[in-house]
Amino acid sequence: MNAITTNGITVSVRTQFLPEHSNPAARKFIFGYLIHIENGSPYTVQLLRRHWLIFDSKGIVREVEGEGVVGEQPIIPPGGQHEYTSFCDLGSEMGKMRGTYLMVRQGDDHHFRVNIPEFSMVAPQKLN
Repeated sequence: MNAITTNGITVSVRTQFLPEHSNPAARKFIFGYLIHIENGSPYTVQLLRRHWLIFDSKGIVREVEGEGVVGEQPIIPPGGQHEYTSFCDLGSEMGKMRGTYLMVRQGDDHHFRVNIPEFSMVAPQKLN
């Protein structure tokens, strides 16, 4: 599991190839990922927005930006955590993602970015 801490917020990522949703003959490779966010700061924070850069092995880069994560803008108290799962589709067997979350501290409305660690996505057949 890849992890990184920014401003007391630790983000960890675990990935998994999803063969049941993929179609290699059509160059469609689907990867699931589990994100674990832990608030080690003394402040209650809310995740407002996400920003992703998605790279595949063909050199294609996509940028995804939007509100919250999977339809939520979770509020995480000090010592609290939030987990969610999502997925990414690639046109090749390998790729990687990295990004940031925009968060706000409750109470003083201080906005700050939290880094999401870069993680790889590799279909098992590519490892053979």
